[in-house]
Amino acid sequence: MLLAVDQGTSATKAVLVDRTGSIVARGNAALGLAHPQPGWVEQSAEEIWISVQTAVAHCLDGQDAAAVVGVGLSTQRESLVLWERATGTPLGPMLSWQDQRTATECTRLRATGAGDLVAAVSGLPLDPMFSALKARWLLDHYDPGRARSHRGELCLGTVDSWLLSRFGGGHLIELGNASRTQLLDVRAGSWDPRLLELFGVPDEVLPRIVPSSGPFPSIRGVRPLRDGTPVTAVMGDSHAALFAHAGWRPGQVKATYGTGSSIMSVADPATAGEGLCLTVAWETESPTYALEGNIRAAGATLTWLAELVGTTPEQLASVAAPSSDGVHLVPAFGGLGAPWWDDAAVGLLSGLTFGTRLPQLARAALESIAFQVEDVVAALERATGRVQTLLADGGPTTNRTLMQLQADTSGRRVERALAQDLSALGAAHLAGCGVGMWSRADLEALERERERYEPAEDDDSRSGRQSAWHEALDRARGRPHEVPAAIGFDSTCP
Repeated sequence: MLLAVDQGTSATKAVLVDRTGSIVARGNAALGLAHPQPGWVEQSAEEIWISVQTAVAHCLDGQDAAAVVGVGLSTQRESLVLWERATGTPLGPMLSWQDQRTATECTRLRATGAGDLVAAVSGLPLDPMFSALKARWLLDHYDPGRARSHRGELCLGTVDSWLLSRFGGGHLIELGNASRTQLLDVRAGSWDPRLLELFGVPDEVLPRIVPSSGPFPSIRGVRPLRDGTPVTAVMGDSHAALFAHAGWRPGQVKATYGTGSSIMSVADPATAGEGLCLTVAWETESPTYALEGNIRAAGATLTWLAELVGTTPEQLASVAAPSSDGVHLVPAFGGLGAPWWDDAAVGLLSGLTFGTRLPQLARAALESIAFQVEDVVAALERATGRVQTLLADGGPTTNRTLMQLQADTSGRRVERALAQDLSALGAAHLAGCGVGMWSRADLEALERERERYEPAEDDDSRSGRQSAWHEALDRARGRPHEVPAAIGFDSTCP
């Protein structure tokens, strides 16, 4: 069997997968987030390591650990940790991909025109979500003169790099995760000296880049797994979900709904998508590229509102009204991601009346997810051609109201994967290829059960709702509302 570990923002999951591709056991360990200042989001690297051990132990409880022939790993991506090479001790917190403490520095760099270089080389807009400015912040606070970095005493890495160091030593990073750091020449697949100089990151502190299929260090210290069990796949979580959809086939567009949301489609690296990121989805024999749009607050919006009113996200969704009655919630808690990339945008509730109650707010929270996803899908469509079907996965997709709302808002068929834990499954699929359990053709032939949602809203109603949403977006961005034909981008938007 194969073991896959999916290290996410709010939890670490482990799944055991048999030869048929079925999940036969699961384990889970919840994780916390710290918000020491407004806009700051931190996690503990040590807690993440312990959560991996805990999730694996729960998953393999009562199972034959000796039957595990390979391990796959999927991880949250842009989060960054700094640690001592000799001791493995983290220096300071892990800065989450949601962290916005570098927004002011990001604005300053944009004003110098650096955004053009960053986008051209890394494929990513200059934005606090990515790792490069987090690297500068950590080094400025824990190695301000960069002396320890230049001597090779410190290691900077994303979550995959951190976990691989704990598994078996060494300082490695998988190419797809490296492509999210904003320090990589995305087409050359190597650290770029111009970006390292711009962000003040010595190359001695960075990991060695390896393909998604390795080679990686073997497992160590994760009981009851046997030490020496091979790790044969590492992927970013959104990339792994696309792989689980067999997303290497042309025309596949998937949306992973989680704390945030990732909308992704395989694309030629020469393809330009305004407001979208060019990223490496995975590398086996050669790199596979994708265009992606990242939404910062999807499920996090429901979690925030539920905590505010003292309930759970599931209960909140269950009381949502059939209509928001004109209420809009723009969840720009840390600015807006794709396709706007506006870290100055503010969270906004608009359209409130004396008749507004929790059911309308709950509906507005659900609508905010569907609207944001459709804005990115529309940008992908402009770059790659007609998108008729959206493949959906992730925890929030179990909400049928949200999935029908997505179909109505998009005017597209939505196919929800009935299999859970697609990021973990994708890592297991690639890991299985690494140990000879499956070929790519075998993976294409796997049965993928899906639940289909067809749009039921007429075009005029859909267009009216989208126009009202974009008006609310313009308010959140401090801009006058523009006509729909001009939606999305302007000359100042990276």
